[in-house]
Amino acid sequence: MTRVRKRLGEILIDANVITEEILQKVLTLQKNTGEKLGEILVSKGFTTNEQIIEAVKSQLGIPSINLDNLNIRQDVIDVIPESIARKDEAIPVDIINGILHVAMSDPLNYFAIEDIRVATGYAVKPSISLRESILENIEKYYGKSRAQEAAQNYNKIYGIKSSDIQEKEIEDENAAPIIKFINSIVENAILYGASDIHIEPEEKELRVRFRVDGVLREIMRSDIGMLTPVLSRIKIMANLNIAETRLPQDGRIAYRAKQKNIDLRVSIIPTITGEKVVMRILDKSNFSVSIEKIGLGVEEYEKVIDIITKPYGIILVSGPTGSGKTTTLYSILNVLNDEYKNIITIEDPVEYNLKGINQMQVNTKIGFGFASGLRSILRQDPDIILVGETRDNETAEISIRSALTGHLVFSTVHTNNAAGTITRLLDMGIEPFLLSSTLGGVIAQRLVRRICPNCAEEYLSDERETKILGLDHPVKIKKGKGCSMCNNTGYKGRIAVFEIMTMDKGIRILIDNKASEMEIEEKAVEKGMILLKDSCKKKVLSGITTVEEMLRVTYGY
Repeated sequence: MTRVRKRLGEILIDANVITEEILQKVLTLQKNTGEKLGEILVSKGFTTNEQIIEAVKSQLGIPSINLDNLNIRQDVIDVIPESIARKDEAIPVDIINGILHVAMSDPLNYFAIEDIRVATGYAVKPSISLRESILENIEKYYGKSRAQEAAQNYNKIYGIKSSDIQEKEIEDENAAPIIKFINSIVENAILYGASDIHIEPEEKELRVRFRVDGVLREIMRSDIGMLTPVLSRIKIMANLNIAETRLPQDGRIAYRAKQKNIDLRVSIIPTITGEKVVMRILDKSNFSVSIEKIGLGVEEYEKVIDIITKPYGIILVSGPTGSGKTTTLYSILNVLNDEYKNIITIEDPVEYNLKGINQMQVNTKIGFGFASGLRSILRQDPDIILVGETRDNETAEISIRSALTGHLVFSTVHTNNAAGTITRLLDMGIEPFLLSSTLGGVIAQRLVRRICPNCAEEYLSDERETKILGLDHPVKIKKGKGCSMCNNTGYKGRIAVFEIMTMDKGIRILIDNKASEMEIEEKAVEKGMILLKDSCKKKVLSGITTVEEMLRVTYGY
């Protein structure tokens, strides 16, 4: 403990970060403001947080820690009360051999270390971390505790079995713990980087799960008595019918969190145990995607650029829900967008606002759908049109005839692969000669999880994996063994795999002759198309993803 008694000013002078003159000036300011020395030094521009961390690390041997690369267990978080964590700007990281490892903004604060030791009963080993990172992670990890506390407060006020609550009580933010419960869940999901929040009623409990990197993870459980007030509050926020419990409802919530504009797309459906809520999180303030970063290989990139730079035609992106189709289309529009083109989209819903692009949203309640919206777009002198989804014959017919008359049209179709997109459109009743003359290309895609870079390890493929990869000898591939950074899953983040069908005379003849999906796929492969499973195989062999992900996402396609 004696080494942490050295003052921060002395350490920074010894490390040549500041001078004695600067220190004396800042100490004078500190007497007037009561702020911490480090905070004043940074706010006045004399140094940076990173320089302070490096100086403390090198001068005293106190390790630094990047909290963004960790996923801390909840039982470790629970060791330090939130009040102490906030007061001392410290967060527990792990417990090893009876020693509590703590990240602190000021590991030289002997009194804070003693405070934590007395409160927890553990010997404390401090590390240094950025103050902003510590405060953000306190919000993240203690958010669950606040949600549970709000649930307990609600039960005390209204009773565990209460299912009757007045709308005015839900709207009164000073009287409703339920608001704190929902806000804590939403803000925690944002900090986790979740794409969806699932609030699901079971027989005796309410389960909350987040979808992170495409996989659902249970976050907490609460008493089933919370269901009715949670539903009521969410319906009010989303401007839905609070009295309707028998029919599905969809809405949206504009949410402001930490200077970010978040759009929550709300879907509520009735189940046998009560209404289930899913909220999709769209961070409008942080959307920027380039076509180079969505996962295309060199050859795939060249094919896509060749397809999208045609003067007219229809280009389709296919895949199941949640496969990244919208992101791919937006990245394509970013490539094509300039002041010389009139680009108009019709979407359901508009997920992100794109600068310089005119975006419309369908509204089925007033009869404004894809088909009617598309007719209106054609009267707006468009160069490029994006139709969010081709669901029916009417939308498909108008889209294809728009492409036939000199427009470049993009849309999505829910099919398993590229060749299946063609047969799907023919099944919708599109004339083969119209499709063959306008189709510019098809991009089928899926999202696979990336191997965590922090715990990735190389190994020789076993007999089963070698067979799945279609090889005759073992090869070196990678997997994640699991660590705190990836929540012991072995995966961190996702990347797309693609199947890109370019059009030529042979494929157009097959379309005219109403050829089968298999015949079209064989011809496309003959002309150089790489199947989804082969695209994924390349990423397995490159150490980006695993054989298990290849099987989960692309097997059979």
